[in-house]
Amino acid sequence: MKTYHLHITGKVQGVWYRASAKDKALSLGLRGKVWNEPDGTVGALVQGPDDLVTEFIEWCKEGPMLAEVNDVVVSEQPMTESFAGFEITKK
Repeated sequence: MKTYHLHITGKVQGVWYRASAKDKALSLGLRGKVWNEPDGTVGALVQGPDDLVTEFIEWCKEGPMLAEVNDVVVSEQPMTESFAGFEITKK
């Protein structure tokens, strides 16, 4: 299973982005975590089947209703940990 890091920019803090991303990931059966960065962006690590991860990434490009996403940069990461669920963390 692959692990992907997402770096999401735009108006993505204070708009329920992390909670909505968690809900979307769980609805897709994905695992990982999402967090706020000090610079106002959001980061995430996600694990799961490629087709479902792709669906999650596409959702991240829109985000919840109040979000204004500028960009989502995706990079594959070495799998250094296996997540049991999907949670909001401090990083």
